[in-house]
Amino acid sequence: MSDKLLDIRNLTIRFRGKRTVHAINDVSLSMEQGETLALLGESGSGKSVTLKALLGLLPPKRTDIEGSMHVNGTDVLSLSGKALQRYRGGEVSMVFQEPALALDPVYTVGHQIAEAVMRHKGVSKSDAMSVAHDMLERVRIPSARRRLSNYPHELSGGMRQRVMIALALACRPKLLLADEPTTALDATVQIQILLLLRELQKDFGMGVIFVTHDIGVAVEISERVAVMYAGQIVEEGTTREIIRDGRHPYTRGLLAANLHDVARGERLNAIPGAPPALETRPENCSFAPRCPLVEPACRAGLPPMRTPAPRRRVACVRAETPIAAE
Repeated sequence: MSDKLLDIRNLTIRFRGKRTVHAINDVSLSMEQGETLALLGESGSGKSVTLKALLGLLPPKRTDIEGSMHVNGTDVLSLSGKALQRYRGGEVSMVFQEPALALDPVYTVGHQIAEAVMRHKGVSKSDAMSVAHDMLERVRIPSARRRLSNYPHELSGGMRQRVMIALALACRPKLLLADEPTTALDATVQIQILLLLRELQKDFGMGVIFVTHDIGVAVEISERVAVMYAGQIVEEGTTREIIRDGRHPYTRGLLAANLHDVARGERLNAIPGAPPALETRPENCSFAPRCPLVEPACRAGLPPMRTPAPRRRVACVRAETPIAAE
């Protein structure tokens, strides 16, 4: 068994319904203890589905899962019942995109944090409330003791997101999953939340998977980036490598689609076309219909995952060709 914090091997997820949806196709991913990884890609690329699978949140009666997922040595796919409840929040926690929907509107924020602590740590309510107070202070909510008795609707969007972070970290998980937690916030608050997450990650020594479609956010928060497209990982490497020398044409398209250019009055460099439908499992490169560098080999079969450098993976026939050579 690997001693990595996260070890996903050949993960494949299908949703059954009127049509079968091949949401995740043969994804392998690993993380070291204390590492921060950004999952980057367009909406519908499989980022959130991967996180939900790690938390055991996918509907079992309509989902087929193949492969393996281990977090800190725990076989995630084998968990059920009370073992799964202990795992959620104990080993792995999640910060959702919209805290107004994730937090329960009929309970105070102090009650919600304390309840999680009591369930996982087996402490008294007064001790759990002390932990809740300490966590609100850690996420820099002013007048933390008074805020314990507030309901979610009484807080601003930025404060609700801080409460969501406090709730996720209250039981000191080994791995934090953050599903675009700054998307609904204005730019100033977004930066504050990113800096807070980075600081807490270092203080707690936990691993973080940060889902985003924003290159700037990935650069700010992560050490490594995995780029997803149509349910597959098409490129992986250090954030510096990806930004300076993205090898997959999809990665390059994402890097070129810079909103700062629009702010300067320039035209957005959008990727032409649209992501493929996921009703059929891909038999060749899923990005080929949109790729400006497509060649016959791209349509001949699934591109192999190549490793042009240590801990660098690219699923493209042109993986060995750096940007400068083109």
